[in-house]
Amino acid sequence: MVSPVTNRFVAAERALRTAAPHELVDAVRRVLIERYAAVAVELLMADYGLTVLQPVCGPRGREPLSVYGSAAGRAYGAQEPYVEPADGGRVRAHLPVTVRGDRLGVLSVTLPGDGDVPGVLGELTEVAQVLGHEVVVAERATDLYLRARRRDRLTLAAEMQWQLLPARSSTGPGYALGAQLEPAYAVHGDNFDWSATAERLTLYVSNGMGEGTEAALLTNLAVNALRNARRAGLPIADQAALADQAVHAHYGGRSYLSVLMLDVELATGRAQVVDAGSPRLLRLRAGTVERVDFEAQLPLGMFEETDYAAQPFRVEPGDRLVFVSDGVHAVASPAGEAYGDAALARAISSTRLLPAAEVPRAVLRELTGHRGGPVPEDDALVVCLDWHGR
Repeated sequence: MVSPVTNRFVAAERALRTAAPHELVDAVRRVLIERYAAVAVELLMADYGLTVLQPVCGPRGREPLSVYGSAAGRAYGAQEPYVEPADGGRVRAHLPVTVRGDRLGVLSVTLPGDGDVPGVLGELTEVAQVLGHEVVVAERATDLYLRARRRDRLTLAAEMQWQLLPARSSTGPGYALGAQLEPAYAVHGDNFDWSATAERLTLYVSNGMGEGTEAALLTNLAVNALRNARRAGLPIADQAALADQAVHAHYGGRSYLSVLMLDVELATGRAQVVDAGSPRLLRLRAGTVERVDFEAQLPLGMFEETDYAAQPFRVEPGDRLVFVSDGVHAVASPAGEAYGDAALARAISSTRLLPAAEVPRAVLRELTGHRGGPVPEDDALVVCLDWHGR
């Protein structure tokens, strides 16, 4: 016999899987009201800047909730359910909506205060996970959830870049990843990309020259050329060579792209690296931050038919690798002082207790203080890789 608990969760899952892409919020609201006696249900999405949570559906003009100073933001940051009192003796449960480490937002469910809230919290958390998976699929067919992520209008270049990017955070067996770009609504040339199989994790951190849509077009060409070579099963040195040819064939050396490429064997931590430009790597190991230098090679597309060589590297369990673009390590203070490795090392040390998904945002906040203004003049990219090992 199927238990009532199983029955209601299955009903919630079925409702989400059969709903139209633009009706997921209505579907989860109906089933939670019917099966869990919910009073109100709301889906909040994290914006591109990772500063606020915005409702997917709701009255116009409603103020978004802060990621830093709200109950929903607490659930989002901790990636744990958080329950708070609500009006009329009710309670409100905030549940992280996350897909394989990618933090999409929060599902807020208001429940009667006299009900068995602890007893249903685990089920509601699973419903939120199912909702997250359905949102990712639904984004192929509707703009509803992408629009909810926008606090402001994106520039065309930023639109192109965000569509090119993978998730901003991810977890897998033995590793955790987090990344963030600034200015989130006007980024143009910086980019990151990652892909994992059962055996390997491949990571690119890139910086395309130029501004606006021209920089975004260059980055789109280069990243898709790298992906094309990677999906053909080629090693990273050959990936770099083929992408170099694609960029040079189109631009003739007038524009090029810097990239740092890392390919790690998940079982051992042995890696191959191609350093073709300006992105920089710092490593936190056993409490000490140090810059890791590789053999510098030419950026992609600078000259015709450049040969690239992969350099061996190794990551150890407990290592934290932080990749930054030149918009981070070279940014100047109002007095003209570059941010540099020393300030970066302090920022990485001060965020050592944060999970990988939170580190990029925290480092970029530190950078804002150094810069002396909220809006950077150049793209700023931070990628954090925590290596746990198998």
